[in-house]
Amino acid sequence: MKIVESPLEAYAHMALWKREGARIGLIPTMGALHPGHLALVAQSRSECDFTAVTIFVNPTQFAPNEDFKRYPRTIEDDLHNLRELKTDLVFLPSVDSLYPPGYSTFISPPSVALPLEGVFRPEHFRGVTTIVLKLFQILPATVAYFGQKDFQQLTVIRRMVDDLNVPICIQSCDTIRESDGLAMSSRNRYLSPSQRLTALSLSRALEKVSEMHSAGIRCVAELENAMTQVLTSAGVDRIDYARVVDSESLETLEQADRPTVALIAVHVGATRLIDNTLLNP
Repeated sequence: MKIVESPLEAYAHMALWKREGARIGLIPTMGALHPGHLALVAQSRSECDFTAVTIFVNPTQFAPNEDFKRYPRTIEDDLHNLRELKTDLVFLPSVDSLYPPGYSTFISPPSVALPLEGVFRPEHFRGVTTIVLKLFQILPATVAYFGQKDFQQLTVIRRMVDDLNVPICIQSCDTIRESDGLAMSSRNRYLSPSQRLTALSLSRALEKVSEMHSAGIRCVAELENAMTQVLTSAGVDRIDYARVVDSESLETLEQADRPTVALIAVHVGATRLIDNTLLNP
């Protein structure tokens, strides 16, 4: 496994592989890798000739009141796990190598970034699209793998790639869950045992809305109210949103009579958690 810190060295490796006609998989991460991340790596390993992983806690996607400084950094464990999976390349850039002094260029995210996370974290997707496009330039892979748990992020990146004609395929992979249903996240380690029990209300709320939808209920207000009741009854500290929207445009609907997605963002103690499930009629 090759570990590189220089963007130029990372690009040189990718250019060599591309000259060989190789299919290259890329998994952008912020580290603190869990089985959800590792499933993306494993899928890339099974489908591609070479697999590259990036580990970079991107400061531009965190607001001043968010958890950038305390975001978990477990680099030795991450590298051990990636070696076990026979990852070909790990890119470990410094902040200065990606955002040198005087850096002032940012991507304006597409319209699908405006609702949901865009309301509660208005600068978040500006940082996400900027760093992802930079990584796509430094590591011009054939396909990039992202988990469905960050559904709006996945949608934003897909739209950015389409709008800017970036020659890379975006592959969505299923959300990986703990045995009790909690979606795997690097932030789960912040939860106390009692908070973890409260956090299970996210998957229960999504199961409830899926059952209602399967039973033929299409009224979005009724579906959203059911999710809110489950979350409130469990004692989450704050609900940012519990919404059912169009799964492509993320637009508000009155009836879930087309492919839709149910998305949740809540606070359990000081930890913000997100989850989602697709609802297809």
